Amino acid sequence: MLSYPSTIPLSSRTLNHLADLIRAHRTQHRSRWRRLDPGRQALLALAHLRNGDTYTRLAAGFAVGVATAWRYVREAITLLTAAAEDLATAMRRIRRLAYAILDGTLIPIDRVADQRPYYSGKHKRHGVNVQVIADPAGRLVWASPALPGSAHALTAARVHGIIDTLASADVMTFADKGYQGARGSVRTPFKRRRFRPKLSRRQKTANRTHARIRARGERAIATLKTWKILTKLRCCPRRATAIVQAILVLHHVEANRYTG
Repeated sequence: MLSYPSTIPLSSRTLNHLADLIRAHRTQHRSRWRRLDPGRQALLALAHLRNGDTYTRLAAGFAVGVATAWRYVREAITLLTAAAEDLATAMRRIRRLAYAILDGTLIPIDRVADQRPYYSGKHKRHGVNVQVIADPAGRLVWASPALPGSAHALTAARVHGIIDTLASADVMTFADKGYQGARGSVRTPFKRRRFRPKLSRRQKTANRTHARIRARGERAIATLKTWKILTKLRCCPRRATAIVQAILVLHHVEANRYTG
């Protein structure tokens, strides 16, 4: 089999952070000898999450079995997920923002046996729904657990308690038309109804201003999807939440924000 060197667009800070978690886990459980040291295991996991390398490619590149590569990646994701923040913890920072931006995204998945809940009529494909909160600069602050793709954006936000939490903290939040009816502190653009007059000039101006602000939230979603594993999940959809939470932890470490 031919092989070639490759790169991972991450800093050594992220690698060292994950390696330290793995090393502490091995020490705590008095783990015996492994095929890869903590640093190499961390590198293998990052290659899977950031570059989307398959277990077969990882096994060949790191000279381990496919089952070993799978086990090492799953262990790393579990350790990262344990360090992930819930919404209540993230709100300590969100409530200090001038305003927040709320948006949702669909992460594509392979078709599964029970496929109906995962089919998104809006996107015409199967996937899982993830809600994202960004700061005024469009930087990723928090991402929700994954729900089946058929869930509406507003329904997903309510299930996760995002709407009520933002309202109780009185954080002004900009969102798209999919969140109309959220009320509280969530601001959505004006929407023309059928059999009603057209939007006024003032409403159109307000919508343009709203769109410029909300567009920054797309940067947060783009940042999340720079992790190529999210291009299309080829694992059980129930694993999506753990993967997204692990990526969120790594993203904050890489950006050197909210750590320590």
